[in-house]
Order: sequence, then structure tokens, then C-alpha cells
Amino acid sequence: MGVSGEFHPGRIPDRNPFVTRFSNYTELTAYMDRLGLFRMDLTLGRMEAFWKAYGLPAVPVVHVVGTNGKGSTSAFLTSLARAHGQKVGTFISPHFVSPRERIQVNRRMLSRDDWVELGNEVMSVPGGEDLTYFEFQTCLAMLAFERAGVDLAVMEAGLGGRYDATNVFRPGLTLFTPMGLDHEKILGPTLADIARDKAGAIHEGGVALTGPQEPEAMIQLQERAEAVGARLVYSVDAAGPVDGIKLGLKGIHQTTNARLALAGWRWFSAGRSLRTDHATEVFGLESTFLPGRFQFVELDGRQIILDGAHNAHALAALSAALRAENIRPGRLVFACLRDKNLTDMLPFIRSLTDGPILVPAMEGERAADNRAIASAIGERATASDSMEAALEQGPDVDGPTLVCGSLYLLAEFYILNPRFLTA
Repeated sequence: MGVSGEFHPGRIPDRNPFVTRFSNYTELTAYMDRLGLFRMDLTLGRMEAFWKAYGLPAVPVVHVVGTNGKGSTSAFLTSLARAHGQKVGTFISPHFVSPRERIQVNRRMLSRDDWVELGNEVMSVPGGEDLTYFEFQTCLAMLAFERAGVDLAVMEAGLGGRYDATNVFRPGLTLFTPMGLDHEKILGPTLADIARDKAGAIHEGGVALTGPQEPEAMIQLQERAEAVGARLVYSVDAAGPVDGIKLGLKGIHQTTNARLALAGWRWFSAGRSLRTDHATEVFGLESTFLPGRFQFVELDGRQIILDGAHNAHALAALSAALRAENIRPGRLVFACLRDKNLTDMLPFIRSLTDGPILVPAMEGERAADNRAIASAIGERATASDSMEAALEQGPDVDGPTLVCGSLYLLAEFYILNPRFLTA
């Protein structure tokens, strides 16, 4: 198999001859597409049944939960652990171009053949055929990490915490990134509701490390930790500032994510008597890469900034990052999903540039109507037929083009320009 031939035979239960079998990667992706990328049924019942039948792998897990910064924090933690010689499995979402981006071992995607073999193994386990899209990939990721013999699995939660598929592994350490209003229709209308759900990822006897939170969110973490006898630790007490380090991910907000990841790494390494030192930590933080997070690229002689900010909380952080870098975008390309709170985002959208705002049509059933978005933004906004059209539209302006509003919008940029997905 792939991953440098480092897989070893896993535990394979008796196969059910009546379940779906995949002959190639195309068949596998077609099956996942039929499951529905956005089908949600918030319960751990299917995941618990699957892992009861298979047996939970003995893979050390660090769970990353929150609203914004989960991907960046996961990337920083992965890089820190790798710099110290650990083999790291990383599970993140969503993907930009290929589902294979979601599961990596030492920052390398699995091969298509690996996906097929692991997908068939998932389907062979009783209950495997009942899993949702995200649950299927979560199970496939953990089987991959078990086979690769990783020293650490960094598992980013998809949505929420308590009933997220990644929460079945009962990690000893959970990292909480900043929580804000997002997915209100699913998790609840208030920050306290959302934080209560995410706090459900804290397990009895475990350790939760958190970065800065709004008071309503912090109260929920404190109450959950006390209720289950877990320890709640603040990242500022477990790691010093990282302000003097040239982080691999740009943006002033990344100092918070990097400090949380550093605290997580120190806590994890101390629990396993692993050696850690400052110089290696600096290297790990400086060599971190993750596409779509305040990423600067040059396309046809123009500078473009790509950022996955997709809610008011993230747009505020993006605005602060631009001010800190003394950058004023000349134009903005913006679109978002239908379930996002556009009203709360509008003041930030309008303030990000003095120039034109292009709103491309996005693919997918969850995409908001681009003409309605443009109308809501106002007279500077114009609807475009596509990402390609938006990038070409309008007069030349001073300053870079900023693309933000959704990771799915960025995906359309990367489909056109896949070379920017790697460092």
C-alpha cells in the first residue's frame, strides 16, 4: 500500500459478501457522493456500533474542536510533532479538490489504492454501510492511522463536538479553538448553545486545553469539565507567547492558534516522556503549511490573498490581519453558503476593500444565490458567473485581490489553480 509502504496488516473482521465492494477509486468516490456531503444526522450511534464491532484502535488521539482556527491549529500541532520525530496522522475537513486531502500521514495524502482498500475494510465491518459521508471518512482515517502505526492522530472535529463523529475516540487531550456563532440552525441560536455542544467533547478524566474564549463559551467549558471530572487548562498557562516566531501561517490571529497547538504539543509530549526543545518547536511552527489561510499567491502577475473566513468572527480576524500587515485589498471576491448569517457578515465584507466586490456563483446545493448576496452588499457588488469570471472582471485596481467567504469558494479557485494547494 501507499504511505511509503509503511502500512501493516490491520484487523480484518469476517467480510459481509452482501455489502458494497469498490474495485477502484472512482467507484469509491461515487459511493461517497451518493452518501451526500452535507447529510447530517447528529448521533454517535452508528460510530459507536462500528467501533464496537471492530474494536477501538490503540492510537493516541488529540481532538481539535471549535468554530474558527481548527484547521490551522491542527496543522501547527502536526508540524510540531513531526519536527520532534513523531509520525503523525492528520484528519481535517473540508477538502478543496479531492477527498484525499482530508487524511494525511506525515503530511502526505494516501494513494487512491489505499483509499479503495481501506474503504472496502470499512464496508466489511458490521454497520459500515450505514455510515454518513463524514462518518465513513472518519472511520477510514482511523483505520489508516492504525495501519500506518502513527504516534499521534490529530483529529479535527467537523461540526459541533458532543455528537461529532470524531468524538467517538475518547481522546485524553482536547484542544478548543475560538468559538463563535456558526451553524446556529443545527447547534443552537446562541453562543452558549454552540459552546455547550462543543464542550461535550470533553470526556471524563480527560484534559481540555483552550485558547481565549468569549465569557459565555468559557463558562460552558468550565461547567462541562467540572461535571465530568476533567481538567481544563488555559493555553496561556501551558505555553508562552509566540509573537517573536515567523509562523508558517500568516495573520495576527494565527498567534493564538499556534500558542494553543504549542501548549497541546507540550502537554502531549510530557505525558509520554518525549523530548521537546525550543529550537525544534520554532522550526515546527515556522514550517507549518495549510492552504487557504491568509495565503498569498501570484497569478498572472497579480497578487491574490486566499482566506477561508466564513463567518463574522473569522472575517473580523481577517480584517485585523490585513490591518496588521498594512494591506488594503483593491478588490474582493466573496461568496458564502446559504446557511451562513450574511447579515452579520455584511459590515465586514463592505469594509475589507474600497474597490469592487465580485460575487461568483458557486457550485453545490448549499451555495447562496450570488445575485442576492450582491444585492445585499450594495452598489459596489456585482454578481459573476464563476470564479474564473470574477478574477478577470472589472478594471485594474491598486492592491491585491482578496478571495474569502467560504472554503468551498476557495475550492473553486484551487480547481483552476491546483499548484497553490502545496507549499
